[in-house]
Amino acid sequence: MTDLIPAPRGSVAGSGEVRLTRHSRLCADTATEGVGHWLSAALRQATGLPLREGRQPDDTGGCIGLRLDPGLAPEEYRLVSDPGGVLVEGGDAAGVFWGAQTLRQLLGPDAYRRAPLDRDRVWSVPYLRIEDAPRFRWRGLMLDVARHFTPKEGVLRYLDLMAAHKLNVFHFHLTDDQGWRIEIERHPRLTGIGSWRARTKTGHRASPLWEDKPHGGYYTQDDIREIVAYAAERHITVVPEIDVPGHSQAAIAAYPELGNTDVIDTTALSVWDTWGINPNVLAPTDNTLRFYEGVFEEVLRLFPSEFVHIGGDECPKDQWRRSETAQARIGELGLADEDELQSWFIGHFDTWLTARGRRLIGWDEILEGGLAKGAAVSSWRGYAGGIAAARAGHDVVMCPEQQVYLDHRQDPGPEEPVPIGWVRTLEDVYRFEPVPPELTPEEARHVLGTQANLWTEVMEDHARVDYQAFPRLAAFAEVAWSALPAPAERDFAGFQRRMTAHYRRLDALGVAYRPPSGPLPWQRRPGVLGRPLDGPPPGR
Repeated sequence: MTDLIPAPRGSVAGSGEVRLTRHSRLCADTATEGVGHWLSAALRQATGLPLREGRQPDDTGGCIGLRLDPGLAPEEYRLVSDPGGVLVEGGDAAGVFWGAQTLRQLLGPDAYRRAPLDRDRVWSVPYLRIEDAPRFRWRGLMLDVARHFTPKEGVLRYLDLMAAHKLNVFHFHLTDDQGWRIEIERHPRLTGIGSWRARTKTGHRASPLWEDKPHGGYYTQDDIREIVAYAAERHITVVPEIDVPGHSQAAIAAYPELGNTDVIDTTALSVWDTWGINPNVLAPTDNTLRFYEGVFEEVLRLFPSEFVHIGGDECPKDQWRRSETAQARIGELGLADEDELQSWFIGHFDTWLTARGRRLIGWDEILEGGLAKGAAVSSWRGYAGGIAAARAGHDVVMCPEQQVYLDHRQDPGPEEPVPIGWVRTLEDVYRFEPVPPELTPEEARHVLGTQANLWTEVMEDHARVDYQAFPRLAAFAEVAWSALPAPAERDFAGFQRRMTAHYRRLDALGVAYRPPSGPLPWQRRPGVLGRPLDGPPPGR
């Protein structure tokens, strides 16, 4: 019981255990039958037990019951294991689902396997009572599939890994300079041209190494529907990101008229094959606005999420300064400068999304030049953007690069593969505090939650993504879910002890995590340059 991750709010151990047998049933009512279908499928394949589904418990022993309790809050759950069986109650179906995830952990690491190792094994749950609820409503993971494409099966796998750690928001970074990954039916060249590049930089952009073969891929609209439905079954919301007005060279390569044609020959551009901040940004024209309105119309049909992410980060203004078209628009609108032009661009889509019942969220650069009232902010450049946004009355998701950019290296040792950024150890992530102490209680209510980000410039496949994500994502999940003490007072030694069991769960799930002793020989990338930053990261 003591090895649960994330740690529950409260638990009391009993004396005894509930044994699951071939006679055990799984009983869910109409409101929880979706959770019941998920749990029975997961446990049947791992245990080999039939776990017949029903509506009402009986006296066959070892019954697992799932039901709602209107006295519990959304996502809150209570798990009781006693002589009557196992009962998971939640304030809503999501709460029951998180309780089912806890039950799976209680059954042991082999409950995560896809076939039973021993059909004669005794499966049991200790007598106990757990009462638990999340600290934050937004417990997110961002996966960048633009720099290196993750096939659909890999995305579904990460949704399962998120669910196992009680994370509930999947931020889907679908477009960037290096690739456009979502089918847009009215603009077929976005995937026909923009979804692949001729070659790829290996390592950081200073590296002399290249992989001289095409790289690409995209999700059809049916793929997206499947991903969204799969996530919903796991009570995960998928928030799509379509990056504007920067990080857009893949779109401009497909449709050159989207770029600043009076400054450069946009017809000569191809999908970008290296990393960094790209100077080729969208032109602030009516044609560009109409084009992306068409993109977002199809995006909204595919994603029912409250929020739609529009990027807004790292948009160099040099081309706008040189563009007669951009300067004319600044004059026409009575704007002060190019920063206000970007604010106008973002504001246009904020108004457009609001009119359709959605909310805009973007990286913290969207604060520059002013931000529409209903927009929310992903604070990535430290805490400052989040603090400013919350004080201005905007909702915030805290994801500072100094703390929770999981592409950053995990150790200062020379064997870390492609060492990017600051050293962010497992302990560093565990001691991350999403709510800045500078905020008043009223301001802090604007912190919706927190998110870890996986940028994939130097992650060429799922094994590299696993290595960068785990075990740190387990620490992050506890920060996002559990009511932990202040960072300096957190029991990291206790967390490490619980991780001993959790590593076995990750083994059963096939996760290629970084071992505590350091990278295994095949996890290293000798000779591939990174961009290590020395010393501790800035605090704010």
